Amino acid sequence: MLERYKKFLEKFDKRLDKYFENQCEYIKCKEGCSLCCEVGEYPFSRLEIEYLMQGIMQLPASVKSVIKENIKQLKKNQPKMYRCPFLIKSSCSVYPYRGIVCRTHGLAWFDEDEEKIKLPYCVNKGLNYAKVFDRETGEVFLPEPIKERLRIDSILRSKEAEEYEIECGEIRPLIKWL
Repeated sequence: MLERYKKFLEKFDKRLDKYFENQCEYIKCKEGCSLCCEVGEYPFSRLEIEYLMQGIMQLPASVKSVIKENIKQLKKNQPKMYRCPFLIKSSCSVYPYRGIVCRTHGLAWFDEDEEKIKLPYCVNKGLNYAKVFDRETGEVFLPEPIKERLRIDSILRSKEAEEYEIECGEIRPLIKWL
């Protein structure tokens, strides 16, 4: 299953690369920017957690130790919103194994259910899409938002995921898996 998921991610990441390229003029993300990892609840599926664990197993003992301490603190405090335990020195320690929510963050896409364009949180900090977002009215003046629904449930239960025989399992906040 994890090999099929890895192949699915390779194809999915190529599509995301095109989306990021098409929206690059609105995206301010750069190495060292970790605002999106500082506060969230990070929905992950069972499949993503299993894949993530593969990545953790390959990390040096010193990095695993930091992650273990971060998780210990999260479990102790049980906050609703929290800093990702895999963020170390403003960098993702498990980047190749990150979840769908992490891979898609930063993009603007049209949510048909809510009939509005979804923007990343950092727009409120004057970063991604700030030049096409009116903070007073909440209106977005983006010529072409992505038409694909970039939510974890939609992606992992898509026809494309079915082609790879992906079974994502339950989806819940990262902290609930730890």
